[in-house]
Amino acid sequence: MDEALLRTLTPTVIGVLVRRGADFAAAEDAVQEALVEALRVWADDPPRDAKGWLVTVAWRKFLDAARADSSRRHREELVEAEPAPGPGEAADDTLRLYFLCAHPSLTPASAVALTLRAVGGLTTRQIAQAHLVPEATMAQRISRARRTVSSVRFNQPGDVATVLRVLYLVFNEGHGGDVDLAGEAIRLTRQLFALTDEPEVAGLLALMLLHHARRASRTGPGGRLVPLADQDRSRWDTRLIAEGVTILQAALARDRLGEYQAQAAIAALHADAPSTCETDWVQIVEWYDELLLLTGSPVVRLNRAVAVGEADGPQAGLAALAGVSPGLPRYAAVQAYLLERAGDLGQAAELYAEAARAATSLPERDHLTRQAARVRQLLQE
Repeated sequence: MDEALLRTLTPTVIGVLVRRGADFAAAEDAVQEALVEALRVWADDPPRDAKGWLVTVAWRKFLDAARADSSRRHREELVEAEPAPGPGEAADDTLRLYFLCAHPSLTPASAVALTLRAVGGLTTRQIAQAHLVPEATMAQRISRARRTVSSVRFNQPGDVATVLRVLYLVFNEGHGGDVDLAGEAIRLTRQLFALTDEPEVAGLLALMLLHHARRASRTGPGGRLVPLADQDRSRWDTRLIAEGVTILQAALARDRLGEYQAQAAIAALHADAPSTCETDWVQIVEWYDELLLLTGSPVVRLNRAVAVGEADGPQAGLAALAGVSPGLPRYAAVQAYLLERAGDLGQAAELYAEAARAATSLPERDHLTRQAARVRQLLQE
């Protein structure tokens, strides 16, 4: 039984049922029943056309449920006569499902869960484990999300930007349980990349590939955080880097710059450098300038200050940091780094310790605590 194939076909089949007139919740239920049936019978008698088989069985499951509900009988009469989808409709159906699962009426957490369930084909248990929450909690979240979008119909194109934000959230969840969410995000973004001609979809895919290429070097023994400057670059995945750069170059050639393309360009410059000191920091600052024009994000402004400090020296970096709100997460850590490079070790040690206390993850807290201890040791030498 090819479970990977089933997961790949799931969004297409749900999309077919939704287009035919099923509400989202009913379509997803019917497809899940069809998947259970596939697991039962395919091992002994696999179909020639897996997608066609799933569409047929899922549609029958939906009609059976509709017939049992008298309030839906009029809808059944309308949709039962609809012809089977042609081969050219599969892409539209799947793309429609991406839009549905990332509908603006959903919270980000609900959109992520629904996308993993309906588009990714993951089970509720797998999604719950990946997010480190009880399965019952995740089931409730998905159920609420399904009810929210059950009456949504697409008379207009969906918002690709919203879909990309949801996929980016999935990617940043990383890894949990037996599911690699970063890998899932890349898989789903590749699928979206094949469905649409948007340069920003290419930009996001390139960004994910370039970041994922450095994954093996980001942590040390015991989950210890390894900053970019200290990473073993020989462990970076050059195949993913090459693919990401190729996709990015094609997107940039379209001359429709977006924030994910700009972020990917920065990641590509890091990936291309043999070491931190050999990085083209001047060009990175230029890309941060572009990113600021696109987003106005204070986080981008904070990261730009670091790049300015590398390109033009720590005093220039501190001057750039003056335009950033001190209440921003990681502000103290950035200020500590720039002050250390400027030679103010006492203030840097205090700020590293302050940043450690405010850290939201254990690896980050431990890293900043070690930084504070290291700088204090330098003061005593």
